[in-house]
Amino acid sequence: MASRGHALLRFAYLLSADRYLAEDLTQEALVRAHRRWTSIQRADPEPYLRKAIVRQYLSWRRRRSSTETILADLPERPDPSPASDQVVERDEMWSLLAALPPSQRAVLVLRYYEDLPDADIGEILGCNESTVRVHAFKALKRLRAATPPRPLTLRTSRD
Repeated sequence: MASRGHALLRFAYLLSADRYLAEDLTQEALVRAHRRWTSIQRADPEPYLRKAIVRQYLSWRRRRSSTETILADLPERPDPSPASDQVVERDEMWSLLAALPPSQRAVLVLRYYEDLPDADIGEILGCNESTVRVHAFKALKRLRAATPPRPLTLRTSRD
């Protein structure tokens, strides 16, 4: 925990998009792993803990307490500065990711944040590689459909 705890917490945050839930997921996974730590420690414990966090996240989403809905709308853009545009775009992306089903979101986080191959993702989620690819395809399709196309701006350099 001392060496990789921050990375595990960050991973849980990417799955849940909630700092407090990420702390709970990480803590619960570590508590459950503590019971079997001597056998887990012989192998590489990080993949085991990552898998435990994903399973905690997916099971949490099935509980009744996960039916909370966020009612606050995005605020109007205060100014068109590039920095505020980046914040608004990042917030919109978080909202889009939060709307994905848990398994699709888990696949995207494992693929693009953890940079894991489909075989490892399938092992963590307990499914086939083809199911991982289907989840990724559907998630990306959903994100693309929800994101309006942006006009291309060509930059010209003048010498």
